[in-house]
Amino acid sequence: MLNVRLLLFVSLAFVTLLLWEAWQQDYGRGPAPEIAGADTARTAGQAPAADVPEGAPAEPVASAPAATGEALPETRVTTPAVTVETDIYRLEIDLKGGDLRLADLPKYPVSLDEPDHPVRLLNPVPPDVFIAQSGLRSNGTEATHHVRYEADRLHYEMAPDSDTLTVAIRWKSPEGVEVIKRYTFHRGLYVIDVEHEVRNGWNETWVGRQYRQLKRSDITRFKKQSFGIYTYTGGVLYSPEDKYQKLPFDELAEEPLSRDIRDGWAAFIQHYFLAAWIPDRGELNHYYSKGLGNNLYVLGLVGPTVKLAPGEKTVFHSRVFVGPKLQHQLEQVAEGLELTVDYGYLTILAKPIFWLLEKIHALVGNWGWSIVILTLLIKLLFYKPSEMSYRSMAQMRKLAPRLKALQERYKDDKQKLQQAMMELYRKEKINPLGGCLPILIQIPVFIALYWVLLESVELRQSPWILWIKDLSTRDPYFVLPVLYGVSMYVQQKLNPQPIDPLQQKMFMIMPFALTVMFAFFPSGLVLYWLTNNVLSIIQQWWIVRQVEQA
Repeated sequence: MLNVRLLLFVSLAFVTLLLWEAWQQDYGRGPAPEIAGADTARTAGQAPAADVPEGAPAEPVASAPAATGEALPETRVTTPAVTVETDIYRLEIDLKGGDLRLADLPKYPVSLDEPDHPVRLLNPVPPDVFIAQSGLRSNGTEATHHVRYEADRLHYEMAPDSDTLTVAIRWKSPEGVEVIKRYTFHRGLYVIDVEHEVRNGWNETWVGRQYRQLKRSDITRFKKQSFGIYTYTGGVLYSPEDKYQKLPFDELAEEPLSRDIRDGWAAFIQHYFLAAWIPDRGELNHYYSKGLGNNLYVLGLVGPTVKLAPGEKTVFHSRVFVGPKLQHQLEQVAEGLELTVDYGYLTILAKPIFWLLEKIHALVGNWGWSIVILTLLIKLLFYKPSEMSYRSMAQMRKLAPRLKALQERYKDDKQKLQQAMMELYRKEKINPLGGCLPILIQIPVFIALYWVLLESVELRQSPWILWIKDLSTRDPYFVLPVLYGVSMYVQQKLNPQPIDPLQQKMFMIMPFALTVMFAFFPSGLVLYWLTNNVLSIIQQWWIVRQVEQA
């Protein structure tokens, strides 16, 4: 019965892992801080000393102003903004600092019931603050994200026959240094070019550096995720040396980032979406993080120092990705950016699985049927290992009456019972562990597929058939979870029944318990498990029939 116990242990371990992750997400981070109200949040990080990076020129300049820490009124919600509409965006560029303060994604509704209510990824309003900021540190008066820009007009819209749209805003210092900040949007792409053109009209040398940062509140302290479904929300960093690293919100403040990286990037990610600053290739940047209080955090980077003689000009360039985790776009934007589609430790298996799922979808045009076909292909791949497992179970099932007789005979002597059982296995040439190894081989593949279905934005709000309108949300009528429970019950009947009464009770409870849990899972995941169970039942029934007729 060891193989049956292993199956039970693996199932319970998987359920326990999901429950643990859900508990960690909901309760494991300690008490939630007080939610800042709108007025309080507007004063968070309002002084340049708090939310502007220490990116002053490498060599000290006598005329550079000292940061005073003086309170500057934060009016990020009430200041005028330039509104921008493209084929994939509805945005606001704050004239205070030129921040990207709001970004709606019209192609991604919040829900199918509200098709005109898009996902708002960038947002200046508490509690879910998320802003992309950039500016310049320099001698003289600084063009930080606290200065007031001027715009030629307050609304821009991408023309139907145009592939790009450029929005420019301007600022001029008292010394005569002019800064033109440009955003260039591209049709169909969620990456935006950002430029600071600096023209030195001052009679002294201008010395400055560009900084780019993301300001974000830790919304995970207030927003619970779906039961049993945990996806990471927080900071991430990429460098060619250390590759992909997660930076949880608490770590951003408690262990501030301070590191020089060439050809890296920094981002805040959440389920399905992200915003990331990507510097130009070959540029050495200093990456930093800090906590601003009131549950606000900053993750950013400062570029190299540039000097401009009177009359000279230069252009600082960078890119910001604001949008869904579309893997093909992410791969084209920057090295490693596709890793924000977080498949965890099984990425090496998950990426080929997604590639295959995507190829199937290109043929059938439906993500639900793509899941069914992919599950079938995986079952065919593991047909032989599964056959070994089911044949071992069938042989164990055939021995069940004789094992029960041994249990009755040696019910008061467990040591003799074990010896008698092992002797019976040896005589019948049955390996009680024969069904274990094939199952263990398949577990990493199935878990990798689980993460593919959970993390891929391509499946978000994708229909299957009839009542399943969105594979990324639970079955509204619980049909799939109930069918899954029935399939698990049938599969258990094909397995050798445990002799231990306690195991028998646990086996009776498991289909019901997992049905209740799967009722809250995305229907795409339940469809995968149901399809896998149905295919397993067919294969196992055929093998059991062959063994019993032998």
